[in-house]
Amino acid sequence: MKTISCIDLFCGVGGLTHGLHLEGVSVAAGIDLDPACKFPYESNNQAKFLNKDISKVKSKELIELFGDADIKVLAGCAPCQPFSTYAQRYADDDDSRWGLLYQFFRLVKGTEPDIVTMENVPTVVKHKVFKDFSKGLERLGYTVWFDVVDSSKYGVPQSRRRTVLLASKHGKLQLIPPIREKPKTVRQAIGRLRPLSAGEAYERDKLHVSATLSDTNLRRIRVSKPGGTWRDWPESLVAACHRVESGKTYAGVYGRMEWDKPAPTMTTQCFGFGNGRFGHPEQDRAISLREAAILQSFPRTYKFLSTGQPVNFKALGRLIGNAVPVDLGRAIGKSIKIHIKNIKAE
Repeated sequence: MKTISCIDLFCGVGGLTHGLHLEGVSVAAGIDLDPACKFPYESNNQAKFLNKDISKVKSKELIELFGDADIKVLAGCAPCQPFSTYAQRYADDDDSRWGLLYQFFRLVKGTEPDIVTMENVPTVVKHKVFKDFSKGLERLGYTVWFDVVDSSKYGVPQSRRRTVLLASKHGKLQLIPPIREKPKTVRQAIGRLRPLSAGEAYERDKLHVSATLSDTNLRRIRVSKPGGTWRDWPESLVAACHRVESGKTYAGVYGRMEWDKPAPTMTTQCFGFGNGRFGHPEQDRAISLREAAILQSFPRTYKFLSTGQPVNFKALGRLIGNAVPVDLGRAIGKSIKIHIKNIKAE
């Protein structure tokens, strides 16, 4: 058996790492600039966490972490915000995050792993930095494959389209075909969790807590229909910003999810009723942080908080919303394992 060692750059709380681990791809370490990722990353994964700026990481550090494994995998899911459709309205060419893919390429060039993988928003493929990255891999001798995939076809109970890139020095490597004909629904994912009211926390699970609602928003969610919009409300409840012409197109905010469909894309603001279609399908509240994590396909037992650590909705929403869905990580892991098996057979 060939031994595998993976390093997960921009690892966050470990969504990709956990998916790879579940599929038998050994991850040696995860690296991220955010110190808040350390506890969830190390508590749920058999890997060490390095709190470092990727631009400061040296290739020799990664080579030491890889050890003497037969197959070395370098993963890097750089922060997607600069490449999102929303961000392009406010694009800043000086934003340092644009250069993170170049830093990733620097480390690929310096370590020469057998396999490279990355995940990002669909629009990343339109940018010069991505084209430079993929062409650079080809010049280094990698066979490169990338495509925009629907995460719901790989078990993630949400509508989340992402660009996945896979590159190998051992021939073509691409993502396995979809594993589901019908996506997992909100009901299948979170339908059995303990009911909550707005602002309530479940004593047995600190993460199963919902944000409070103002009196106005409580009235709004009570008249909201699953899959509906604020246009269904009485005129007296419609926000002033939605009454003007520029706000009439934003129908996706203040919405309830539907039980028998996948959830919308989880964002860093997924805990707020007014931030998108994040209202619970039935209960008069926004989804809880635990529900958001489950909709990102994290196991229900995934630990995000240490003992005594208070719940911070903004911080935890950022960690959950920015994560690579675990089940998409599993699909990447399965693809890598199949590829390695084919290498052995050659």
